[in-house]
Amino acid sequence: MSIGHEVQELKQQGNKFFSQRSYEEAISCYTKALLKNDKVTTIYTNRALCYLKLELWDRVLKDCKLALEIDKMMTKAHFFMGQALTELARYDEAITCYTIAIESAKAKKEHFGDDLHMALRRTKKRKLQSEEEKRMAEEIELQTLLNKLIIEDLERKKNEAPPDEDVVHCDGGHRDLEQSYTKHLDTLNQMFTELDDRRKQRDVPDYLCGKISFEIMKEPVITPSGVTYERSDLEEHLQRVGHFDPITRVALKREKLIPNLAMKEVIEDFLEKNPWAEYY
Repeated sequence: MSIGHEVQELKQQGNKFFSQRSYEEAISCYTKALLKNDKVTTIYTNRALCYLKLELWDRVLKDCKLALEIDKMMTKAHFFMGQALTELARYDEAITCYTIAIESAKAKKEHFGDDLHMALRRTKKRKLQSEEEKRMAEEIELQTLLNKLIIEDLERKKNEAPPDEDVVHCDGGHRDLEQSYTKHLDTLNQMFTELDDRRKQRDVPDYLCGKISFEIMKEPVITPSGVTYERSDLEEHLQRVGHFDPITRVALKREKLIPNLAMKEVIEDFLEKNPWAEYY
């Protein structure tokens, strides 16, 4: 039996174990195959996928890098590496991997459905959430510090009263001072409360969302009937359902769709000011 045949047989055995969710057995087969021929990129990515299932992120990265040393534009290697980097909270690196994977798949005309784009969106969302959690922690720390400084300043002012000052007058002055500082504290804490409330009350205006998917539009197009849709949603409707406007039911063909540049500009401006909306 030739080495090439042995490698292929071990790979098939590994694939069989993988389909049975016996990931460690599959890894063993892939490892034996690579010992016989360490230039087969698909075996590296197959083993990397097993490590993904076992949540062994560093090993995923190692196998993907080995595959990329042989084929630097291997789509699956970039895809799996992006997933592992996401789990390691290395979001910028993961985003780069997904972007390369998308470009590679497009150039090679490989079909991954929406998996690559969904993975990229999920990672961007997790990055945004991580940044927001950090920002919230910093706000809480700042609020605590400002409260402490205001209280310390109040105590310092109270202790600065002249020693021979009339007791009644002193007590009255302290009460006025405490009321003034209490007002400062209330104003400060109200500001932070309102900031937190605004964060919780986020909402995307309906007019920015597609009429079919109800998600915020990326490529808005307008029909002769004057209705705006997300291009991909409407084109899928025309292909699968029929050549008519989903809302007005008027006959419609793909070539009649016109990019709604004004709406696209409004959406881009909204997303720039509200980056959370893209993943909301």
